[in-house]
Amino acid sequence: INWSAIREYLMIALGLVMYATAWKAFLLPHRITGGGATGVSAIVQYGTGVPVAVTYAIINGVLLIFSLWKLGLQFSLRTIYGVTCLTIFFAIIPDAEIGTFVSANEPFMACVLGGILAGSGMGIMFLNNGSSGGTDIIAKLINKYHNITLGRALLYCDVLIISSSYFLPEGNIEKVVYGLTTMTIATFTLDMVVNGVRQSVQFLIFSAKYEDIANAINNEVHRGVTILDGTGWYSKQPV
Repeated sequence: INWSAIREYLMIALGLVMYATAWKAFLLPHRITGGGATGVSAIVQYGTGVPVAVTYAIINGVLLIFSLWKLGLQFSLRTIYGVTCLTIFFAIIPDAEIGTFVSANEPFMACVLGGILAGSGMGIMFLNNGSSGGTDIIAKLINKYHNITLGRALLYCDVLIISSSYFLPEGNIEKVVYGLTTMTIATFTLDMVVNGVRQSVQFLIFSAKYEDIANAINNEVHRGVTILDGTGWYSKQPV
């Protein structure tokens, strides 16, 4: 039994529970739009009443077909697992009434709490090599065929989705700002979760006094040091 893989799948599920809870408890009650396929699903729910779980499953079903075709089975397997888990969580976690967790007249607090919880959940998922599908697939496809980074592709998709909430019947600039605020907080939290568990950091130090620096790092900071010999190409001098 591969206990490491089982643990990863359980942690992916935990992260997605947190993500779904952020939407159900904070964002959907205040009609705030975020990024990704969930953001599109939220806009559809606000405009038509179709539940988030239904739209999310349909969007990702279509995207997964392209994922299997263009990106291969290895990426798609965990994506299928993530999409399935998140669809189930959206379906079984009830929508909170507005004012249950955050006062009805404090949508900014809903942005902050929802963004922190969603970002933490996504961070846990990414740490365990998971994927929730949606714009992850779109970003991967864009990155494969065009010279655009994953982060930038995701940003473009999310800003476009959030901005489109302006055209809802009750849409306004304030709602768009709340959505962008949620996205910013979630992204920052995700980075903190992912980068906060790093066990090692590497520095490259160039100095003529390398012996003094190496001794100080060994004896005072109690960290390892490796000395590399190089040649400055302009000066042709050893460094």
